[in-house]
Amino acid sequence: MSEAAAERLQAYLTRTPYARFIGLRAELAGDEMTAILPFAPHIVGNTFLPALHGGVVGAMMEMTALAQLALAQKTSRPAKTIDITIEYLRPARALTTYARADVRKVGRRVANVHVEAWQEERQNPVAALRGHFLVSET
Repeated sequence: MSEAAAERLQAYLTRTPYARFIGLRAELAGDEMTAILPFAPHIVGNTFLPALHGGVVGAMMEMTALAQLALAQKTSRPAKTIDITIEYLRPARALTTYARADVRKVGRRVANVHVEAWQEERQNPVAALRGHFLVSET
């Protein structure tokens, strides 16, 4: 992706307070964006395992979808969440977590996006998200 895409991605993460709070960052490699959530003690939800808070994992995936749409749309107007469904597949341990969004379809008004989050091995996701996002208002 271009330097402008990297700037749009960084601008999205910078203007999102919760992304800053949890330490979310992203890397671009060609046309693929990978969101990275480094482990930090303040994002633990279950101290006995320890495991990341489910809300943090869900928010990370939602922000990954929104960031990917910001890159794909090439517009300054951010997409808005219509609805999301999250599948928690296994505990997200106290490790760095990664997520990647797949924009399945972008219509005139609505985009359909799938996101998977994983930790050590991409083929063993810890959670998945399916969502619909408003991409334009007429």
